[in-house]
Amino acid sequence: MKIIQKLKSLRLGFLLIIFSFLIPTISFKPTEKIYEVDVLVYGGSSSGIIAAYTAKKLGKTVLVIEPGEYLGGLTAGGLGATDIGNKYAITGLGKNFYRRIGQYYNKFEQWTFEPHVADKVFEDYIKEAQLDIMKNHRLVSVEKEGEWIREIVIEDSNNPRKETNRLIKAKMFIDCTYEGDLMAKAGVSYAVGRESSDQYGESHNGVHLSDFHQLPDGVSPYKVPGDPESGLVWGISTDTLQPKGTGDHKVQAYNFRLTLTQDKDNQIPFTKPDNYNPDQYELLLRIIEKEKWKTIHSSFKVNELPNGEIKVDHTGGFLIKNMPNGKTDFNNFGGFSTDMIGANYDYPDGDYAVRKEIWKNHEDYTKGLLYFLGHDERVPAHIRDEMNSWGYSKDEFKKLNGFSSQLYVREARRMVSDVVMTQLHSEGIEKVEDQIAMAAYQMDSHNIQRIIVDGMVKNEGDVQKRVPAPFPISYRSIVPKVGQAKNLLVPVCLSASHIAFGSIRMEPVFMVLGQSAATAAVEAINSGLSVQEINLERVQKELKLNPLADGSAPEILVDNDDSSSVVIEGEWETRRGGYGYDHMFSQNNSDQLKTVKFYPEVPVRGDYEIFTYLSKNKDRAPKVRYTIYDGKKSKEKVIDNSTIEELGLSSGEWVSLGTYNFSAGKKSFIEVSNKDAEGQVTVDAMILKSVRK
Repeated sequence: MKIIQKLKSLRLGFLLIIFSFLIPTISFKPTEKIYEVDVLVYGGSSSGIIAAYTAKKLGKTVLVIEPGEYLGGLTAGGLGATDIGNKYAITGLGKNFYRRIGQYYNKFEQWTFEPHVADKVFEDYIKEAQLDIMKNHRLVSVEKEGEWIREIVIEDSNNPRKETNRLIKAKMFIDCTYEGDLMAKAGVSYAVGRESSDQYGESHNGVHLSDFHQLPDGVSPYKVPGDPESGLVWGISTDTLQPKGTGDHKVQAYNFRLTLTQDKDNQIPFTKPDNYNPDQYELLLRIIEKEKWKTIHSSFKVNELPNGEIKVDHTGGFLIKNMPNGKTDFNNFGGFSTDMIGANYDYPDGDYAVRKEIWKNHEDYTKGLLYFLGHDERVPAHIRDEMNSWGYSKDEFKKLNGFSSQLYVREARRMVSDVVMTQLHSEGIEKVEDQIAMAAYQMDSHNIQRIIVDGMVKNEGDVQKRVPAPFPISYRSIVPKVGQAKNLLVPVCLSASHIAFGSIRMEPVFMVLGQSAATAAVEAINSGLSVQEINLERVQKELKLNPLADGSAPEILVDNDDSSSVVIEGEWETRRGGYGYDHMFSQNNSDQLKTVKFYPEVPVRGDYEIFTYLSKNKDRAPKVRYTIYDGKKSKEKVIDNSTIEELGLSSGEWVSLGTYNFSAGKKSFIEVSNKDAEGQVTVDAMILKSVRK
């Protein structure tokens, strides 16, 4: 037995050695000044790491250039409660990232996580693909020959000197930065700000005055309330409100997503930051008094007035989402919070010095806000006490004393290509045929300016409009216009209007787009064509059949609306959302037995773990009965819904029904029934995942 085990070990070691030779590598030496690779990825964001991993796994040499110190972008930088409208929209390595996160928490997948866990997952991708990464280097110039980018020059971000600049040559370039710097220096068309509502026929674009994330009526904009001669309170613009739908070059607010805790053993108290200015928070004092805060936690109520007008009443200053191990993701909420409204207009086109100053201003403002709420005696005592119960997490962002590593650059430049994704695409009115990803989050814009309206302070620019279903993203929206750059892909600052970008700009989508961009780059290299000329069907096929870019077989997914694989008995109702376009539910208000059978197409006989998606439903039955038929025998399984923990902004959770040995073909099935159910039975997607022994 020991001899067999030793032979197996030797065989595995031999295979690993062979595999290491198959992974393309470059000679990376810190002292060298010229590099040449197949694919250059500029920006070590979540999209950048996934793009680089994909290109490397598909057989190309890759170099990642990251202007800063930290990798993973916002995903590893504090955004632990993932914004995702519908998990169905996330495929391939984007989905795989959250599956890997789940492994750290002993779950099938998890979308709410601690930043250091995201760091570990990105480190795993980097090690597996043996990625070459050059941090703390930023773009100086782009050299083109006609429409082809031939090389870029980069400098040391911390100590820029011409004599230490480096030159990178590549066949393909992928810009995965939040700012789109490579795109801009390559001479590609782009937009900053928001379009007018009539430019693309969008009702939600341009100037919008909303009741959400708004100040209450009656808050004076003046230092001495009611006295214009006293001057404006900090943070209020002198600009006037323009007609609804007007376009401008202003940018939605940035902030930091904060990983805070109330665990005293893992806590760093809030301290007075550099450049602390309590005058910055005068408006907050007035809001607290008007809204009569009982807590810092967010709360709002929608009221209909006698005249039919809708009124939204806010209270509290933070949207606080629980994360594992006693941590939370603190985000902006209400009329005055972590969003530093109006302070970022110069960021998208600003040089490195301007951006550094804006970043620092946001950091000081955010740290000052937390300190102010906990220490300024004008803040009610119960609010101070509550704020001081929180602190930064000792075990997160250790080099930064617990403060987040990534400014939330919600929007900067947006490429303008031959296809511009718009509100019409988000709402399903217009559809593209060259799909390479999907989006599903609401059309979301944070406030853009704080101005005086009818003698009161008001925020302007907030938009939150649901999309009816996941919608496809065009391949042409991630490549430049024909005639501008033949070997550049832009999966982050893609071609979209302000309001459509508000739906697309979610981290999971950026990961999917990164994989798609890298797959297209590899196809372009292999075919000797420009990114505009490639055979897109080959790219789409590769993404479908090789979703993890490692040759492994795709998992088997059957959604409830797949009429070729789902048999429905009895009366079931459908409801939008869940996983995919809709899910079904049974009211269970009769004695009629109702069932739904899923018949997956099993490619080969083997062991498969079954997962069912339980969509969020407050009326869901406590226990639901499942029958699994493996092709020979049946087994019943009852799921206790009360044991299912839901974190973050998820539309539901995957729950395991166990592992079964399924026959090949469509002989096997999974049945859901309302038998003995006390409440609504929800039916959504099923996944069969091959279990390797």
